[in-house]
Amino acid sequence: MSFTEEIKKRRTFGIISHPDAGKTTLTEKLLLYGGAIQEAGAVKSNKIKKSATSDFMEIERQRGISVATSVLAFSYNGTKINILDTPGHKDFAEDTFRTLTAVDSVIVVIDVAKGVEEQTEKLVEVCRMRNIPMIVFVNKLDREGKDAFDLLDEVEQKLNLKVTPLSFPIGMGYDFKGIYNIFEKNVNLFTSQSKQHKGETIAIQDVNDTNLDTLVGASAASTLRENLELVEGVYPPFSREAYLNGEMQPVLFGSALTNFGVRELLDCFVQIAPPPRPKRAEERDVQPSESNFSGFVFKIHANMDPKHRDRLAFVKIVSGTFERNKPYLHVRLQKKLKFSSPNAFFAEKKEIVDTSYPGDIVGLHDTGNFKIGDTLTEGEQLHYKGIPSFSPEHFRYINNADPMKAKQLFKGIDQLMDEGVAQLFTLEINGRKIIGTVGALQYEVIQYRLEHEYGAKCSYENFAAYKACWIDESKAKADELSEFKRVKQKFLAKDKTNQLVFLADSHFSLQMAQQKYPSIVFRFTSEVVE
Repeated sequence: MSFTEEIKKRRTFGIISHPDAGKTTLTEKLLLYGGAIQEAGAVKSNKIKKSATSDFMEIERQRGISVATSVLAFSYNGTKINILDTPGHKDFAEDTFRTLTAVDSVIVVIDVAKGVEEQTEKLVEVCRMRNIPMIVFVNKLDREGKDAFDLLDEVEQKLNLKVTPLSFPIGMGYDFKGIYNIFEKNVNLFTSQSKQHKGETIAIQDVNDTNLDTLVGASAASTLRENLELVEGVYPPFSREAYLNGEMQPVLFGSALTNFGVRELLDCFVQIAPPPRPKRAEERDVQPSESNFSGFVFKIHANMDPKHRDRLAFVKIVSGTFERNKPYLHVRLQKKLKFSSPNAFFAEKKEIVDTSYPGDIVGLHDTGNFKIGDTLTEGEQLHYKGIPSFSPEHFRYINNADPMKAKQLFKGIDQLMDEGVAQLFTLEINGRKIIGTVGALQYEVIQYRLEHEYGAKCSYENFAAYKACWIDESKAKADELSEFKRVKQKFLAKDKTNQLVFLADSHFSLQMAQQKYPSIVFRFTSEVVE
């Protein structure tokens, strides 16, 4: 197969939603249709002790939530699909925001009963800013929920999207009969008896066909005809060009838990979703079809396999082909590296690949060379933009709870901080270590992973801080800087890269410091700090 054909057959997308909208369940069912797994694991059912394929960390299996982005790949109808299943919980949003830099399109999952929720709004805002094409999947139709038109209005108003339905439900909850597929012009009938059902699909070219009355009943058929007339009158016809430009968002309905509407979603996605798209670097726009390889690190994960203590850097390939054992330039370090065992992913299962193409995600074994945002090329100096890093909102001292395991604790903290899950600060005055996170739940995850992956135990104490500000010493006046360091010594720390950080204890004290020391630049880490 030619290089161009390889690019055309790839689809790399992320699944985003508020927690509990059914994101991980949908991922499972997509894998089921792709033939990648034989039986889907019920994510929250205690009866079935299987857990979701994409939730591969032990803490995820216990809590029934995703705390890290996982990468899954499978083939479907001649298309190579790469799914990035992201955490929905707001405490892990940083991982999700970074992942959105590596996708070419997105599926937004919305719960039919709860509608548009807060976390969905934030994530969609990021996608809209980047013009990422979005498909909306309204989930859990087998339960009682909001009226389909009310939901479509809510999606338009709250998410500021321009929607067009490509399928429409026939009833809902107890009266749920199935879905009329506007895109393919057929009816998919729902039978509640089978949870692993794949749906009986019957082609109906014309909704006025009397066969429809026989299939779903005269009343439901009549309501569907009225609804479809309304859809035609209110919503614009689907335009793939508008969708690809981020100007129109198609909506499909279904129930991931009962496998319903998932095949329709997948078939539609494969047809309309974009192959790998160009990516903006600081220097220029990079096209996937370019022959020279380039890619960037959007995620680092320590202990993918706790038995082997391996640490993997996830690289999204932007252009050219990535080949095993070929030397590539690490742009930040300005040194050549080669990789003997690049991995392709299926959750925590990995296989070594010889050649990867634009759109693919490869995992590179890392001994500490990589940081999030790093670029690999065949020699060109490229720096890919838009890998966000957030200023922490929560701060706690971290204490060693087992003095015999000090070495394991420090190694664990060091590696987990490289993943970008949190930031480590060392106080100048006494050398105590402080961990800053975006969400409080991160502390629990860090504690759990330190114990189960590194055999180290830690405890926390609160540290009262309002914000972390990076101090740019380069332009500061010497006398101002030394006075600032003397007065604020209690609140000064060094980060992992040895940069000076001011841990302001309140909004007022930060304002006062900015006014009193005008030559000092206080930076908030909206960008990755180099």
